[in-house]
Amino acid sequence: MALLLAQALTESPASAAPLDPTARGGRGVASVTYDLGDRAYRLPETGEPVEMAAIVHYPKDLGTTPRPLVVQLHGWHETCADRSAEAARDAAERAGDWDAYAAASQKLFSWPCAPGTRPMANERGDDYLGEELAAHGFIVVSIRANGINASSVSGDGNASARADLIDRHLALWQKLNASGRGGLGGAFRDAVTGKPQRVDFQHHVDLNKVGTMGHSRGGAGVTWQASDRHRAQWPAGVKVRSVVALAPAYNVMTEDMAAYEITKASVAVIRGTCDGQVGREALSFAAEATAKSSAGFHRFEMPGANHNYFNTQWSPAGGQVAARDDAGHDDARPGQCTEPGGSAYETQLTEAAQRHAGAAYITAFFQRYLTDRGKSQAPH
Repeated sequence: MALLLAQALTESPASAAPLDPTARGGRGVASVTYDLGDRAYRLPETGEPVEMAAIVHYPKDLGTTPRPLVVQLHGWHETCADRSAEAARDAAERAGDWDAYAAASQKLFSWPCAPGTRPMANERGDDYLGEELAAHGFIVVSIRANGINASSVSGDGNASARADLIDRHLALWQKLNASGRGGLGGAFRDAVTGKPQRVDFQHHVDLNKVGTMGHSRGGAGVTWQASDRHRAQWPAGVKVRSVVALAPAYNVMTEDMAAYEITKASVAVIRGTCDGQVGREALSFAAEATAKSSAGFHRFEMPGANHNYFNTQWSPAGGQVAARDDAGHDDARPGQCTEPGGSAYETQLTEAAQRHAGAAYITAFFQRYLTDRGKSQAPH
């Protein structure tokens, strides 16, 4: 792992290119989506609607041996790509008109979105990672959580809601893998054309080897879902063995750390030194949650990485609504960054270089703990 990470970070940021999944391991990668509706279910606590939608990356040749499954979950971000509302919010902020700011924010954080307004494809921000993992033999499901982002649930309740969403998707995959039927039977569509696509996943998914990766508040969600206390809520036949908390936005004010405690699954926590939204407390929180674990805990602080570049939908180059560089900057230090209010500066990674480094680390971690390969590349 040290070699992979060193290669990712020493590559010239200016020349770093997006990962090419078709070049990885000689395997081709395919992608399909599924969408069971914007109101597929309602949050038990509030009755607010949540969708069941995802993109799936997988090896074109599924082979004969069941493949480990990785579930990805994005964090809190705008839910509706409403550019006029974004412009109105920006203008209201400049003018200090907080009533207008709140009204515009409501449009950006609504669910379902208003007719004619596209939903933010927050789950597509992890495509680069899903493609990389699929090229290494994993089946990867990146799920959308816009309904939760637009909801009123917060704190531990938000982490719990995200964990429940993961379990609901895992239940769909358990049914599909066992029988070829259930909610996902006939639900797949080509990720590019949108045309119906038949993929035979039956008996090709190893639900005894499941990994989860959550970014930002998704990191709190995957930690909650994998915790010892909540294992009983997993669908029958599912075992979560490995968890990646990527720049996790934990509820550090929680009064119940036991709700996050993990002792039976390996955990990696990653944070950038220029993260503008999550502080170093994320690292200590994860360490406390895994203090009694014998399954493996790995902590990495990535020099020059911010929060948003891990999701292409949130990064400026993607051209999406509300995309921005959240790192702290000083005009006297061009090309460098720090956490807001910080004094320690690092050379800032480009969007592509940051994702390259993150994908190298996360892929090696899941290879180490979900497969028989890569054991010599364990993070350390």
